[in-house]
Amino acid sequence: MTEALRRAADVGPFFSVRTGGGNPREDGFRPLAEVYGTPAALAERVEPVAARLGTTERRVAASLVHQGLAGRIWSLALAPAVLTGQVPDLAPAGLWWHPGRSAPDELRFPAPAPLPGRCDGPLPERLRTAVLHGHLEPLLHTTRAVARVAPGLLWGNAASALVGALRVLHAWCLGAGLPDAARRSVALAASLLDDPLLRGAGTLDPRGPSFIRRSCCLYYRVPGGGLCGDCCLRSAAPVPGR
Repeated sequence: MTEALRRAADVGPFFSVRTGGGNPREDGFRPLAEVYGTPAALAERVEPVAARLGTTERRVAASLVHQGLAGRIWSLALAPAVLTGQVPDLAPAGLWWHPGRSAPDELRFPAPAPLPGRCDGPLPERLRTAVLHGHLEPLLHTTRAVARVAPGLLWGNAASALVGALRVLHAWCLGAGLPDAARRSVALAASLLDDPLLRGAGTLDPRGPSFIRRSCCLYYRVPGGGLCGDCCLRSAAPVPGR
């Protein structure tokens, strides 16, 4: 599994993760299972992000923290799946996060291993198990305990984060002379976006690829923030969760 993670790290810093080495808690890391079970742990990140962005709206910072962490988790699953056919065991108890570090969110695997159970099952199903159900469902509930953010907005964040990871991975595969892997990345993301939890969150155009979401992450409410590339406000569509 370490080799699969090493190959994924070649894509860029958003796809890399620290492995092994000492006691993560002594370095300020927390297992994501603890973060999901303790809203105060997530709030440790939300409050300084709000201050750094200059917003007094807690929900804005909570949404952006949510999307950033979702993107990192998707990246750690998507790249190994596309490049090696393997999915790491992303169990929240074994994946550690540092709430005080950002851009990209710092994660750590003390003991990386393959996803247990049906390791030979379809890749989309393995990623649904590892990411959608293992992380993004509990992360949604914890985020909503920290701030009043609509569920539709957060699932939109999850979909947007997936496509953000896809676009970087797809471009890297093409640049590395791996057109088959590039095609696999789009097909895999499209299958994940068809999951009931993400279906309807937006529209994926496999050319490019590009994505237009049906909700807004609220970044436009940050002073000087503007609109994201996949924002529904660019086409004046309704904004669920505003």
